[in-house]
Amino acid sequence: MQEIVQSIDRALCIIEVLSDYENGLGISEISEKVALHKSTVHRLLNTLIYKGYIKQNPSNSKYSLTLKLFELGYKKLAGMDLVTVARPYLNELMKEINEVVHLVIRDGFEIVYVAKVEPQKSITMYSRIGMRKPLYCTAVGKAMMSYMSESEINEIWNKSDITKLTEKTIVSYSQLKENLTEIREKGFALDDQEVETGIRCVASVIKDHSNSVCAAISISSSIFTFTEEKIDYYAKLIMEYADKISAELGYKKQRK
Repeated sequence: MQEIVQSIDRALCIIEVLSDYENGLGISEISEKVALHKSTVHRLLNTLIYKGYIKQNPSNSKYSLTLKLFELGYKKLAGMDLVTVARPYLNELMKEINEVVHLVIRDGFEIVYVAKVEPQKSITMYSRIGMRKPLYCTAVGKAMMSYMSESEINEIWNKSDITKLTEKTIVSYSQLKENLTEIREKGFALDDQEVETGIRCVASVIKDHSNSVCAAISISSSIFTFTEEKIDYYAKLIMEYADKISAELGYKKQRK
């Protein structure tokens, strides 16, 4: 069992409690919520005020958080590099399924591959770091589009070179919108040989500390190994790992 420093643990409990009360709490309320005597809470509050994490309202004596924690957290977030944060998870996922895993970002009406990890297989994916593909037909692109407004989706469609890359490529705007509705409901996107015959791909979005979509990850492979029977399993995994990376970037799921 890890050794716990009691005073630090108590101080952090107070901070966590106050984070739920924008207008602050009185010392008796804090004492009750953290199950500590008022004299102990008072000493801890004084220390936290001295360090700039808590302030006291002189008009009602209530205690509330300052922005210092936000400032410290923002420094951490600002210094984060998406690829650096995501790579350990990409590697872990690749090892679990023995398939290619991609990380992409959006650039205009295209996606750009910024990271790729692949197993040692005889068949390799032709994708490479820096490669670009359309948003409208890729799993990663459609996953990101599913979070966009109708006007954004319409603009992407109108300004993209809509080309039937394979027999399965979506080239109908109404069909794309139906597909995006399904993606929103399921939480993942599927490219079932829409970009390249024989290649199947499943993807989910990554969100950052501002709760905005900043990237997407995918699992891609030949239809011979990535069979239809594996779609649900891979979809569950890709959403799980997208959530892990999002949390690492500071994304906090909204309470329902």
